[in-house]
Formats: sequence, C-alpha cells, structure tokens
Amino acid sequence: MKQRKVTERKRGKKYMEKAALIQKDRYPIDEAVALLTQVSTVSFDATTEVHIRINADTAKADQLVRTVVSLPHGSGKTVRVAAFVPDDLIEKAKNAGADRVGNEDLIKEVQEEKIDFTVAVAHPTVMKNLGKVAKILGQRGLMPNPKAGTVTPKIEQVIAELKKGRIECKMDKFGIIHTTFGKISFGAKKLQENLECILKAIEEARPAGIKGAYIHSVTITPTMGPGIRVSQ
Repeated sequence: MKQRKVTERKRGKKYMEKAALIQKDRYPIDEAVALLTQVSTVSFDATTEVHIRINADTAKADQLVRTVVSLPHGSGKTVRVAAFVPDDLIEKAKNAGADRVGNEDLIKEVQEEKIDFTVAVAHPTVMKNLGKVAKILGQRGLMPNPKAGTVTPKIEQVIAELKKGRIECKMDKFGIIHTTFGKISFGAKKLQENLECILKAIEEARPAGIKGAYIHSVTITPTMGPGIRVSQ
C-alpha cells in the first residue's frame, strides 16, 4: 500500500513575520504579554486567548478543573445576560443589568428558539421549570449550572459580575483550559493583570486528586497569530 505523503500546512507571509518576533521558547509573563500585543496578524482589535494544559487524568472526577474568574479589566466582549427568576426578583434582576428577565414567559421564548443572550443565570427556585428547555439551552452551552456559579440565590451580584467580565474556566477532554482574557487594545499592563488573575484562580482550584506537577504549560495567542509560551 502506497504511503500517503503528509505535507505541513504553509503559513502566510504575515504570520511568518510575526512568528519571527518570538525569539525564545518561553517568556516571563510580563515579556510574553508585551510581545503578544505585537504579533496579531489582523487589522481589527483581536481577542487574546490563553491555553493552559493541566497534568490531569480527565477520566477521573477528582482531577477535573473548573472555576470562575472575575477579570479586573473585563473580557472585552459584550455579554448579554438572561435571568430566569421568580416574579418578585424581576425588577432587581433588571436593575442589576440583565438584558432578558422572566420566568415562564422567558422559557416560552426559549422553546420558540428566540434566544438573544450569551449567558443565562437562574434562581434555584425556578430551576425545575427549566427542565422544559434544558436540551435547547444545553446544546448551546447556555444551561445554568451550579458549578459555573450561574444557579444562585445571589442573582443581582452574579449578573453584575458577568456584565463586568466574569468568565468560566474548565478543562476540555484533553485536559486543556481554553479561555479569553481581553483584547489587544487593552495594552500589556491590563492584559497581564487579567492573565495573572486567571492563573491565580486556576492554582487555587487545584483538585486534590492531582499529585506532583499541576500546570504543564501556558500559551497565549491573539485570535489569529503565533502562540507565545509563558514561563512557570
């Protein structure tokens, strides 16, 4: 049987020019973030991403990493919050900044797939009603979850945090946490502070089941551009 020839995907000229700016295998966090602001290959304000590889066996429940982080400078993304709350909390949820608020009426809109929000929160007392739309919301990654802090009696506080830039960090099936931490336009100082906040939260969320080395690698990258590895 003839072996198929595998060819490496060629990178564009602009990508190669930006990649040439990366001279070391790893950089201290301040140098890495400063360099990050120079390597985006697009003209628009690119999102900055961090990819954190955890030394975990993802098949074991006591090694799964999941936490929430309130970024000091926000994520740079517009967040539309839907709040599923009892009638007596509707006005409070609206005043806290929720874009869509309701109970059965909001659930009916979801059933009709009229979904114009990017994150959903729910008061514990209305969770039983969300069973009707659990599949619809779940398929879109919008189902409120206690582990993500989106099922809570502290509705006003959580809505305010989400609007300011609270994000969720959790491992995928390969043991990698992928999340965003701002925009290139934030500048190096704000990006560094956001990134440090994420890394601290992940350190604090270390599962008891992971022994020895915890974080294997940290790589930051713009939406389109080369990755930069951060020293541990």
